[in-house]
Amino acid sequence: MRREAGILHLDLDAFFAAVEQRDKPSLRGRPVVVGGTGGRGVVATASYEARAYGARSAMSTAEARRRCPPGTAFLGGRFAAYRRTSDVVMGLLREVSPLVEPVSIDEAYVDLSAGGVTDLSVDGVTALARELKERIAAATGGVTGSVGIGSSKLMAKIASDLDKPDGLVVVPPGGELAVLHPLPVTRLGGVGPATAERLRQVGVATVADLAAKPLSDLVALAGRAHGTGLYALARAEDDRPVVAEREAKSISQEETFARDLTDRAVLGRHVESMAARVGSRLRGAAYSGRTVTLKLRRYDFTTLTRSQTLPQPTDDPRVIAAVAHRLLAEAGTQGGLRLLGVGVSGLSLYAQGDLFAADDEPADDGPAPVDEPAEEAPGTLTAEARWWPGQDVRHDDLGPGWVWGRGLGRVTVRFEGPLTPPGPVRTLASDDPALHPADPPDWRP
Repeated sequence: MRREAGILHLDLDAFFAAVEQRDKPSLRGRPVVVGGTGGRGVVATASYEARAYGARSAMSTAEARRRCPPGTAFLGGRFAAYRRTSDVVMGLLREVSPLVEPVSIDEAYVDLSAGGVTDLSVDGVTALARELKERIAAATGGVTGSVGIGSSKLMAKIASDLDKPDGLVVVPPGGELAVLHPLPVTRLGGVGPATAERLRQVGVATVADLAAKPLSDLVALAGRAHGTGLYALARAEDDRPVVAEREAKSISQEETFARDLTDRAVLGRHVESMAARVGSRLRGAAYSGRTVTLKLRRYDFTTLTRSQTLPQPTDDPRVIAAVAHRLLAEAGTQGGLRLLGVGVSGLSLYAQGDLFAADDEPADDGPAPVDEPAEEAPGTLTAEARWWPGQDVRHDDLGPGWVWGRGLGRVTVRFEGPLTPPGPVRTLASDDPALHPADPPDWRP
């Protein structure tokens, strides 16, 4: 841990939804949910207006639909638009320092001391961050980010989450424990649902509770590596460096159990939980992967892995969980398992069609913001299958717009863009030869 607040963490606010609201003026200030729009879809990001109704990342789209009011926009993802905006933000961060570590498409650490920033006082870094936030909003057409600055990655990350959205928190050197200890223990990296439950059973609810536990107790509870890590984090001890241009080779999650487990139902719930977290991290990092791996450590400490390579990349937690369940059934649980892990490797950036992939069957894509005509009969794959809610399009006569809804052989388009007022809605034949998919619009004047 450094003696000055020299590490900055930026987390763009509800990023996918913010880009959608920027590019679609009729959706500004309204609930927006981005993710899989089919009946088995999963939410990737919800706008703050949608979060007020309980929508959140990794929730099923069906549940989000039940919680959100009529008029909520349910949109498929536009990865090209998100990547273009992210590239602008990362470029601005590199103007502050050459040492930038992108964690995902909407999140990064910056080592301020490596950029020649001479004033690392609280006032100095606060002024720097305010200017940076203003530049980001101006360069991205209004997308905001929350900034945390501290003496370590841990504290910078914690700080960026304390005043969302559009927040700025600087943790002064020496003030780490005052900020950290009142927080729920789940705010620490590495404390997932299973670890949190084991900690709850021994009376640990806050980071201060965790700090009061001796190292021996935490090692007994979570294993030597994990227990030692928790002991250090509870004391704000974190000396991880900012690593520029880190390239992920795999994304995984694992749990060490307090006692050996043989119950397939219990292990199955752990598989589901870990697959959900891996899927969420894949989406956050804008990756999909082809190989699912299950890691097992048996009662006698022997460790083995089982893998399956898929025909195409995925970030879908349901697909990851299904493969992991199958691998667990093949490996067996004889004698009990001390550790279980789920991972995905063979990573690549999303292709446009891979982001929030649709269901195999024709999906109820909905109407987007308001009620629409009923969709096609089940089992009927019609010409509108090429269109999806939120998609950028261009009409030879009517100009650029985005798909508002589809059904009954028709596609409804709202003709507007980031630099126009809310535009008119037109319903066209889904096979209209004048309607074409388009690249994302440019938000810059």
